[in-house]
Amino acid sequence: MAQNSFASKIGFILAAAGSAIGLGAIWKFPYVTGTSGGGAFLLMFLAFTLLLGLPLLIGEFIVGRSTQKTALLAFKKLGHGRWTLVGYLGVIACFLLLSFYSVIGGWVLIYVGLGLSGTLNGRSPDEFGAVFGDVVSSPGIAVFGQFLFLLITLLIVLKGVEAGIERMSKILMPLLFVSFIVLVIRSLTLDGAMEGVRFFLQPDFSALTGKSVLFALGQAFFSLSLGVAAMLTYASYIQTKGTLNRSANMIVLLNIAVSLLAGLAIFPAVFASGLDPAEGPALLFVVLPAVFNQVPLGGFFMVLFFLLFTFASITSSIAMLEVVVAGVTDKLNEKKQTMSKRNVTLILAAAVFAVGIPSALSFGVMSELQFFDGMTFFDVMDYVVSYVLMPIGALLTSIFVGYVVDQRILKEEIQTSNVGVKLYPVWHFLIRYVIPVTVAVVMVSTWITTLLES
Repeated sequence: MAQNSFASKIGFILAAAGSAIGLGAIWKFPYVTGTSGGGAFLLMFLAFTLLLGLPLLIGEFIVGRSTQKTALLAFKKLGHGRWTLVGYLGVIACFLLLSFYSVIGGWVLIYVGLGLSGTLNGRSPDEFGAVFGDVVSSPGIAVFGQFLFLLITLLIVLKGVEAGIERMSKILMPLLFVSFIVLVIRSLTLDGAMEGVRFFLQPDFSALTGKSVLFALGQAFFSLSLGVAAMLTYASYIQTKGTLNRSANMIVLLNIAVSLLAGLAIFPAVFASGLDPAEGPALLFVVLPAVFNQVPLGGFFMVLFFLLFTFASITSSIAMLEVVVAGVTDKLNEKKQTMSKRNVTLILAAAVFAVGIPSALSFGVMSELQFFDGMTFFDVMDYVVSYVLMPIGALLTSIFVGYVVDQRILKEEIQTSNVGVKLYPVWHFLIRYVIPVTVAVVMVSTWITTLLES
């Protein structure tokens, strides 16, 4: 088996699901849900995931597996060079995404250490806010956490696809689900937990805004790693023919399951303690530790949560780094320039670390540097990737698959089962008309509203 290929279908599914199920599902989904209307946002997220995310995921799979090329060369092969820009856009988005993603991953690692040392035990909610403030504002702690997270990611990617990415995904993904189920059971048994369940599952459409709709669209793409060529790259490592639509269905279902588990673990605990679900990005680092400290065996469950948070973060970060490394390596090989993948990986990981340092310092020494209505450098990077580059990448990918790729290739890749044959017309209609129009309308209308408000 080649180093750059998956050894099994389940290995591919778990690795791709690991790429999707990361901070998007566990960190970002709960706090965006909390600030965007609870159940109404959840409903929008599910609709976008199933009607837009799933068809687009299949589209990225087709581009990757049919060409056996990663981002920079796949679009060129199918689009005769004119569409290479889409591949570059995906690689750049992945690079920028990992630069600030690694900062959050660093926070998680720091919290695992604090939890294991007992430092977080017996503190009040205000004290947890102070601890989080100390972690994110200290240049040494924030940058060290970011470095450590990227180092772990680097070591796994250096092992290759089968020995590194696939093997770690087979270990980490089952652990993540088992840990989450234990945490959900504990959260649902707290007094007052049902109020949190109602907030999460009962829609309140009066709480939705134009930005909420954009956030739901961005979250659907973010949580499935769409628009950044991650799924395309993983699909290029599939050596055998099979039903791509079944793999895509499984990955989407796993992603939705983890998002639901995250909500059922977090919101019941938050409401049971009388805390604010709209806390924002600090929700998991301030509110939840305070909740855990108020329940029996809270220290154990707190460490368990941050460990599974770490598992999910790493499975996503290795996908991001692999996309960038694979894209650059393929481009160098195309130009007959010799550089080992190991050296490319080391150089790019160092570059990601350097670019991510301003994000790591955004809550400390660089907190005064603000843009666009008080956004820090970290906030700008998050917004640009999640709500600009990802939707644009998804829009261009859907147009490319719907109008540029030969339909014979599309049918050959999808119609490998009776279900695939029957669903092909529906999928092709969604990828060609519904996805481009919906993404374009949501993006443009939200940008116009944002400009008018500012």
